[in-house]
Amino acid sequence: MARREMQKILVIKLSALGDFVLALAAMKKIRQAHPKAHITLLTTPPFEALAKASPYFNAVFTDGRPEGLGDWIALRRRLRAANYARVYDLQTSAHSSRIFQSLRPKPPPWSGIALGCSLPHKNPLRNGMHTLERQADQLMYAGIWPDAPTEPGTAPGPDLSWVLAGKEGARPPAAGVKAKPYVMFVPGGSAHRPEKRWPVERYGELARILYSRGLDIVIIGGPQESALAQAIQRQAPGTRDLTGRTDFASIAVLGAKAALAIGNDTGPLHLAAAAGAPTVVLFSSASDPALSAPRGKVAVLQAATLSDLPVAKVAQAAAGLLPSP
Repeated sequence: MARREMQKILVIKLSALGDFVLALAAMKKIRQAHPKAHITLLTTPPFEALAKASPYFNAVFTDGRPEGLGDWIALRRRLRAANYARVYDLQTSAHSSRIFQSLRPKPPPWSGIALGCSLPHKNPLRNGMHTLERQADQLMYAGIWPDAPTEPGTAPGPDLSWVLAGKEGARPPAAGVKAKPYVMFVPGGSAHRPEKRWPVERYGELARILYSRGLDIVIIGGPQESALAQAIQRQAPGTRDLTGRTDFASIAVLGAKAALAIGNDTGPLHLAAAAGAPTVVLFSSASDPALSAPRGKVAVLQAATLSDLPVAKVAQAAAGLLPSP
């Protein structure tokens, strides 16, 4: 048994970028607990490159959301054949629980919330915990983090030093001869969650305020968010549009060098904050910062409806995070 113990480990994390970034803290702890194990991540295609670049996994599979019966059968066959010594389900959703049930009658030792799993996270308060404390608590129940910090605000955030290694000189293309400190704007977010977006014209107003204080503005997002960048540029023409031109690693590198990051509760802002950017994150009532806000030098602003959040309040929070001139 000792020879087989923890030889092959599976970690499951499928969901959106912000959740994936927060889960990097638990992934680091799993690797530390199993330094010689062969650890595989089951995820989805958007996170393949970031996961492969990390020091936590030996293999990455991206078929974690099978769409048809044939895909489910293929996934089940591969997982059964792998004979994992343990599975850490960091997704803890109905979908990941279905993966567990598909492996019956002899599922591997499983940390999560799936009915019948051998290492259940039984804390009845788990759904009211921030992701970082909740996953630390899960690993405590799994037996690999006996002194896990589970009080609110105590669990360590994700460590992106492996992304930043060797990237010290990185910064966005200079707008002029002399580079100025820059602020990252993240005005986008999930297209199906418009209520999580601060109105784009407010970002334009804020850009003008920050320009008056000697700062450059860089806009980050996917190619589908270039229209948002263009709207901001119409109000603040010097703003630089990097939408569609940055992968996850480069967003982290930009965050590490930024004077400030400001944006909606969305994945790229989580990356910037985890990389060390002082961050102002804007929440509507659609999500709860007590459960999912980024950690670090972070100011959280929340309004039931983000259109009610005034530019002056965001500018004030930004001023509080910027170094004194």
